[in-house]
Amino acid sequence: MHAVQSGRWRALAALCAAQFMLIVDVTVVNVALPSIAADLSLSRSALTWVVAAYSLTFGGLLLLGGRLADGLGRRRAFLLGLTVFTAASLLSGLAWTGGVLIAARAAQGVGAALLSPAAMSIITTTFHGPERNRALGVWGAIGGTGAAVGVLLGGALTAGPGWAWIFFVNVPVGLAVLAVLPGLVPATPPQRGPAGVDVPGTITGTAAAALLVYGVVRAGDAGWTSPLVLLTLATAAGCATAFVLLARTVREPLVPPALLTSRPVLAGSLVMLAASGLLLAGFFLSSWYAQHRLGLSPLRNGLVFLPAAVGTILGAHGAAHALGRLGPRPTAVIGFAVAGAGAALLARLPADGSVLMDLLPGFVLLSVGLGAGFVCATTTAMRGVEHHRAGLVSGIVSTGHELGGALGVALASALAASSLTGTGGMSGFRTAFTACAVAAFAMAALALWLVPPGRPEAADGPVFAH
Repeated sequence: MHAVQSGRWRALAALCAAQFMLIVDVTVVNVALPSIAADLSLSRSALTWVVAAYSLTFGGLLLLGGRLADGLGRRRAFLLGLTVFTAASLLSGLAWTGGVLIAARAAQGVGAALLSPAAMSIITTTFHGPERNRALGVWGAIGGTGAAVGVLLGGALTAGPGWAWIFFVNVPVGLAVLAVLPGLVPATPPQRGPAGVDVPGTITGTAAAALLVYGVVRAGDAGWTSPLVLLTLATAAGCATAFVLLARTVREPLVPPALLTSRPVLAGSLVMLAASGLLLAGFFLSSWYAQHRLGLSPLRNGLVFLPAAVGTILGAHGAAHALGRLGPRPTAVIGFAVAGAGAALLARLPADGSVLMDLLPGFVLLSVGLGAGFVCATTTAMRGVEHHRAGLVSGIVSTGHELGGALGVALASALAASSLTGTGGMSGFRTAFTACAVAAFAMAALALWLVPPGRPEAADGPVFAH
């Protein structure tokens, strides 16, 4: 029995190592962009695509990746996604032109979209009861710590061996996980055959997610009133409408209508979207303040993120324990209330403040609260989900994570524009952090109604709460 339990936790460590790479890659590139532009002679628009290509394919293909995790078998889908991601990371580091780098980044996103929902579904079908809460606590901590460590790692590697190493470091990690995971996770038979693939739903669902992510990313750069942004978001809405309508007309839809109206899935996805959006907005604004207002170097700025990473871990760990005693609803309310208090402190940042006394208290509080939010999101969404749909629901929740991150940064950039351009002093930062605080407190209130009551141990069976 002890050997079996030990094997499960070793498998969790391997799965988390792979997921950690995916989350790190969301932020690690940002610090290295100036060096990449100089070495590959990239224009500003091309540089945007180095970031957007990964977010676009990762966020846009997660629903399909979740469905394939169920259709191919969870372990097979995970290993396939990790192979693609590792090979694309090697190509990214070796890229000799901007076009090659952008294509490799898109391929990284494809691998990540297959890997991430498969990994989460392995966890939720391997662990049960209190063990699942602890496992999801570890998994939830990956979201915030990966984003924070990405900033630190990007600064250290770019200042040291060079920007290519932000991609090369993925290769040994990927190869190690590929080597050990088959011995830790048993193969699962496919839940659906190729005949069950919903082609119209796949096209419209993928297009809706990808266009929404692209529109939000572009809005952060071109503004929300840009004709291209408005057209992209309108097209995304049209594709989403077609996706919902088509789901009611085909025999095997990409996302069954029961999932589209499942209260736990909707609540978990919204909590994930809010937690991811608030955390990435906090990281973006705090990083800009530290570098451009306080004059910190990229490496020192990365070090500032370490306490935030620790805070995310503590919040996730605390939520994992609280879930068994309180359930996800009170835990989510407390988490977002703590995050709102942290954002409210950050809204009072002075122009010449201190990292230790002014920035870190609010930044750490924000991270602690949202670390709890990540765990509540996953636990809520996965409660009562049958094993043959675990991959798909994982893909839905992961889509919320990617969309939330893109939306959070875009909105923060728009609200803080006067401070980012240097024309409005601290007013833009204060407006953006105040908006974050209001959103966090609003999400705490919404969780009282939206998140289903009860403790997760009581919801391990295949029951949907509407």
